Amino acid sequence: MGLMDRLRGELIDIVEWTDTSRDTLAWKFPRHQNEIKSGAKLVVREGQAAVFVDQGQLADVFDPGTYTLDTANLPILSTIEGWKYGFESPFKAEVFFVNTRRFPDQKWGTKNPIMLRDPEFGPTRLRAFGTYAFRVSDPATFLETIVGTSGDVDTGAITDQIRNILVARFTDVLGESKLAALDMAANVDELGGFVAEKMADDMDEYGIEVLNLLVENVSLPPAVEQALDQRTSMGVIGDLGAYTQYQTAQAIGKAAENPGGAAAAAGVGLGAGLAMANQMGAAMTGGQAQPQQASAPSSGAPPPPPDAASFHVSKDGQSTGPFGLDALRQQARSGDLTRESFVWSQSLGEWKKAGDVDALRPVFDATPPPPPDAA
Repeated sequence: MGLMDRLRGELIDIVEWTDTSRDTLAWKFPRHQNEIKSGAKLVVREGQAAVFVDQGQLADVFDPGTYTLDTANLPILSTIEGWKYGFESPFKAEVFFVNTRRFPDQKWGTKNPIMLRDPEFGPTRLRAFGTYAFRVSDPATFLETIVGTSGDVDTGAITDQIRNILVARFTDVLGESKLAALDMAANVDELGGFVAEKMADDMDEYGIEVLNLLVENVSLPPAVEQALDQRTSMGVIGDLGAYTQYQTAQAIGKAAENPGGAAAAAGVGLGAGLAMANQMGAAMTGGQAQPQQASAPSSGAPPPPPDAASFHVSKDGQSTGPFGLDALRQQARSGDLTRESFVWSQSLGEWKKAGDVDALRPVFDATPPPPPDAA
C-alpha cells in the first residue's frame, strides 16, 4: 500500500453544510461518484436537516446533531442496500441538506383587483397586500416535491407558488365572510388567521408551513374612497338618501360662487337650494320641515334698509334697492313692480310676493287701471 492510500484510509470523512447564503432552501453535498466512507461523520447544524437518497429513493432523515454513519443509524438505507452485517467499504448515497429555519418578511399582494359584492356598495373591486413567513416543516416531502434531482434550491423556487395559493385562499375567505369593506380594517388580524388556516393543507403537500401571515392593507377603488371621504364630512347624516341631497347642495353652492353664471339660473338655483336645505334639516331632526318659498336672488341677504318702510326688490334674480313707498309707486305705475314681484325688508325676514305684503297695498291701490279703449 502506498503512502497516499494509507493517508486516505486514516482520514475521517466529514459530511456537513456550512450555509453562507440567506435564501438557500436545499443543498446537495458534493462527492465524487456519491461515495461516502464507512464511519464518516455527519454534522447537521441547527436549522438544518440531512436527507439521504439512494438511487432516487428517499432513505434516512437526520435532525440537528453529529452522527457516525453506520448501519445502526442508517436503517432505511441499510435495508435498501441489504446491509445485514454492516459495511466496511465506501457506500454510495446522495446527501441533501435542507434549511429548516424561518424565512420572514416575504411579500404578497393581489396582482389584479378582487371582485366582491359588498353589502353596502354593491359590486366592488378590492386590492390587498401584506407579509408572511414560511419554513420547511417536512424535509423529506419538500425534497420529493420541490427539489427532486436538482442541486441547490433557493426561496425563489417556492415563493411564487406560495403567493398564488395565498391570494386564492384570501379571495375565498373574503367571499365566505361577507364582511363589509368598511369593516375590513378592523378585522385584518382575523382575516390573516383564517387565510393561514385555509391554506395549511395546500402547504402540507409541499412540506412547508406558512407563519405570521399578515394582511397589512385592504384598499378600495379611488372613486369609492373619494365618496367615503365626502360622506364622512357630512357628520351625523349617514344614510345614502341624505348623502345624495348633500351632493346636490354642494353642487348648488359651487354654482352660486361662479359670478359668470346666468342670472335667471341663479334665482332658480337658490330656490332649489332652500328646498334642499329644508329636506336635509328634516333628515337630521327626524321630522318633516315645511317647504320654503321658491325663487330668490342668488346674491344672498341684502343689508338692512335705512328705514322700516323701505323694501328690496328682486329683479332678474338680483337684489335691487332699497326703495321707499314713493319709489315703489313709480315702479308700479311703470310696470317694473307687480304683485308677483318678490320683495324683502327687515321686518318681513324673507322674500315675499309684493301682492302678499300688507304694507304695499297702498302702492298698488294708488295705481290707476288701464284706460278704456278709445271709441
